[in-house]
Amino acid sequence: MHYCQRCDDPIVMSPAGDLAVCPDCGATEPARRLPLFVVTGASASGKTAVFPHLVAALPTCLVFDVDWLIGPFERACEYGEVDWPALRDAWLTVAHGAAQSARPTVLLGPFTEPQLADLPGRRWVTDLHFAALDCTDEVRTARLEVRSRWREREVDRHIAFAAHLRATVPTIVRTDEGTPQDAAHRLASWVESHLTARRLSPSDSTATISDQAATS
Repeated sequence: MHYCQRCDDPIVMSPAGDLAVCPDCGATEPARRLPLFVVTGASASGKTAVFPHLVAALPTCLVFDVDWLIGPFERACEYGEVDWPALRDAWLTVAHGAAQSARPTVLLGPFTEPQLADLPGRRWVTDLHFAALDCTDEVRTARLEVRSRWREREVDRHIAFAAHLRATVPTIVRTDEGTPQDAAHRLASWVESHLTARRLSPSDSTATISDQAATS
């Protein structure tokens, strides 16, 4: 993501606070890192319905539907399957890019924390925060059954994934109670609470200062 512009060879730089540091020559460049918020959910959880309302509710963040990159990745992988880890890593890169303008990123898509943990871009964001959209199995099944014919409807697989998310994601926002706007406002409050806690915490600035001092 960051390559040293001073070295003759393409040396990958490492994060240190809000800097990228070359491990060979010690050169630095700005590389602000921010938390990443992931609104996950099994298929038919309501991510698409909530999306425009979440955009409106979080004007200081950049909100993306992760499906937007599937088409370009399918074209890039014309002769094979989509490289899903690469697609997820691309979104980490987008989030780091948004951070350079001091804009936190919120992704809506069926990601899990283990899927992101070992990707190259993971170290260029700070904390990962996950919330899951959810509904009853009956509501999910009904939503899947009325989808367009071109969309897959592996009901059992989606129900199983929803059960996994309920057991592993600490923040659950239901979409079968109230409107999509209601769910978006609950998600926005969740995001804002983490951002407020981060602004009030001395740990971020302390870590950044100490990291920068260690590399100077």
